[in-house]
Amino acid sequence: MVSAGTLIWISLRPLLRLVMCVSCGYAITKADIFPRVAAQGAGQIALNITIPCLMFSKMVPAFTSDNIGALGPLLLICVIYQALGVGIAWLTKQLFWVPHRFRYGILVAGGWANYGDIPTAVIMSITGAAPFNGESDQNLSVAYISVFILYYMITFFPMGGNKVIAWDFKGPDVEPEEVRESVRLRRQFIFRGWPRAVRQKLRKARSKMDAENQVDEKIPNEATLTIDDRNDIHHRPCHGRHVSFCDEASTAVPTDVDFTSAPSTEKLHSPSPSQTATQTIPYDGSCSRPLTPIAEDRLPSPSPMRRRRQKFSITARGVLKSLLTPASITILISFPIALIKPLKALFVEVDGYYMPSAPDGEPPLAFVIDFAEFMGAASVPLGLICLGSALARLNVPRSQWPHLPLGAIFSLAIGRMLLMPVLGVLVCGGLVNAGVISRDDKVLRFVCIFFSCLPTATTQVFVTQVYSGTGSAEHLSAFLIPQYILMFLSMTALSAYTLQMLF
Repeated sequence: MVSAGTLIWISLRPLLRLVMCVSCGYAITKADIFPRVAAQGAGQIALNITIPCLMFSKMVPAFTSDNIGALGPLLLICVIYQALGVGIAWLTKQLFWVPHRFRYGILVAGGWANYGDIPTAVIMSITGAAPFNGESDQNLSVAYISVFILYYMITFFPMGGNKVIAWDFKGPDVEPEEVRESVRLRRQFIFRGWPRAVRQKLRKARSKMDAENQVDEKIPNEATLTIDDRNDIHHRPCHGRHVSFCDEASTAVPTDVDFTSAPSTEKLHSPSPSQTATQTIPYDGSCSRPLTPIAEDRLPSPSPMRRRRQKFSITARGVLKSLLTPASITILISFPIALIKPLKALFVEVDGYYMPSAPDGEPPLAFVIDFAEFMGAASVPLGLICLGSALARLNVPRSQWPHLPLGAIFSLAIGRMLLMPVLGVLVCGGLVNAGVISRDDKVLRFVCIFFSCLPTATTQVFVTQVYSGTGSAEHLSAFLIPQYILMFLSMTALSAYTLQMLF
């Protein structure tokens, strides 16, 4: 049994290293020696080179046919956490006023967390030391993290999560006073109006039922109608006209039609035989000629099926283009290599399978794993430096503080960083009791619980700057800063509690 002080130190030490790396990026950005162009270049290196190398070097040795079944629970956790985050953001939007140009961005901020550098840095540090099993558990934890990264990449880019941010900048702007008033009325209805509305609806329903009962009492029974009344109705005449076209004079005579007798044969004739559509023209064979269709200049419009096919083709190309990134391709390739023993034996040693070795005694392609490990080692520090640079560029002028949506800002921060960890522990505990998550796989349980305590991804800052048209993301900045401040407290507490629960 590990003491409480030891657990707290084990949980806190990775965060101290994280803070130091982030502070370096923050400091060089504020000193104006790490400009935006350099930060973007470093981000491209991390995204397209170092992260794919890190994923490949950890996934190939870690995944086996015994633990590949963890993919299902991991994807389920991804979906649950995203739904919970979007739900918290939606409730925040309903109860507190949110700037009009951030009405959809807050949903993205709640649903897509930072699944990259922060969890990788902290989880690798914790699982690489006691009470875990060192390097083997560290590799396995990174392999599990890769599922979260792949899910993030697929849902945010190919499936259109980033497009939701663009909806904020469509249509005319709305003044904050109008948004505040609409939210105030909605909140008033939620807490006060709906009981009154329910009572009014019940009152109207009762009055309507009483009125219907009174009407039913006044309507005579159909059985009281006498046969004479039915005969009078039956013999009651109605006026009608019978129309025909012939050579007689044109007349229009109203007739009394009796339902018990044959109808009248009086007719309505055409005014003139020469004006009727049924006039016959003598056939003259010498004047006859074949009818030829006249070609129209207009091109035929494409069929609905063809339009749908074209639209689907354009959408499919966009999805494939977004999906075929170096990181996602590497993750998808790593799964079959890790599971197929002849392929895996080319890179690492596999128990029970013989593969001719290189002159140094290592597998033939072991140098590929060496290269991936060497490049992947730069992934976490480079990503954290870019994170610090991004945080340094978040600007919330002091003059705007009184006008910020403080209720929504702190509600989302508390929901993501304090409420979500509690829900994550409950969800993972329920899945363990249900047998979905293996009770013996402590690395899997730790990773699943830890991912419930992550702030909003800084990727949203760059996407918002692109869609805003002005290159700014002032609303998002105010929502991110409290989350990253609370992260250190909640992440330390959650890690210590999870380690105490597992060991």
